[in-house]
Amino acid sequence: MNLKLELNKFETITLSEMDDVKLMSRTDTKFVFNFLRLPEFLEKLSRFYKVLLIDGNLIHDYKSLYFDTDDRKFYIEHHNRRVNRNKIRFREYVGSGLTFLEIKLKNNKGKTIKKRIKVDSISEEITEQQQKYIDNIVGYPIEVSAKQWINFSRVTFVHKTQKERLTMDINLTFNNKKDEGDLKNIVIAEVKQERMSRSSDFMKVAKEMSILPMRLSKYCMSTLSLNPKLKKNRFKEKQLFINKLKLQ
Repeated sequence: MNLKLELNKFETITLSEMDDVKLMSRTDTKFVFNFLRLPEFLEKLSRFYKVLLIDGNLIHDYKSLYFDTDDRKFYIEHHNRRVNRNKIRFREYVGSGLTFLEIKLKNNKGKTIKKRIKVDSISEEITEQQQKYIDNIVGYPIEVSAKQWINFSRVTFVHKTQKERLTMDINLTFNNKKDEGDLKNIVIAEVKQERMSRSSDFMKVAKEMSILPMRLSKYCMSTLSLNPKLKKNRFKEKQLFINKLKLQ
């Protein structure tokens, strides 16, 4: 499939036009499927969504460096289904030339809240000023260090009439200083809304195609792949599902 050719069938939207749907506080609903099913999705979605265009590009590269404590507090909290949890990362939005220190907070109401500050570049070391920012957002002092890189390409869609964004991540790779892995033939789609609503046209299409919502953390699944001895009971089913998709 020529992805660029398929995306050219969509109307486009610019970054400035997308300001009204930043959704820094939102609900996220994820779907995971094999890349071979993407053409069918795109054909059904083009009348409902516009695709983000930046400097002539419809596919955008993201580079992220994730941080955690030495005992993997963020990973373990997610595994144990703690409702209030955090993730800390540097993320470079390659196409736009922007890099941020980002903190994602998941609360007990199912909301994802993203806080961020602009930085010059990704660094494996956190400055004193950045540490103060992290402690303030998280709510207590916490010592973290760089754990792994996660890189992928993203296509971002904006609904034509609803306050909704849709992202599709492809060509995902991850690595630390010892090992590496990938989910290259898998698409991770995420519907981002102010409040979760099944009226989403993407969700309707996914249901027609028998693709169900799935809670999946790129950080947690890559952490487990790179560190197979970590606690994983509650991730085993997801791991098996992803391995099956990779074989399709």
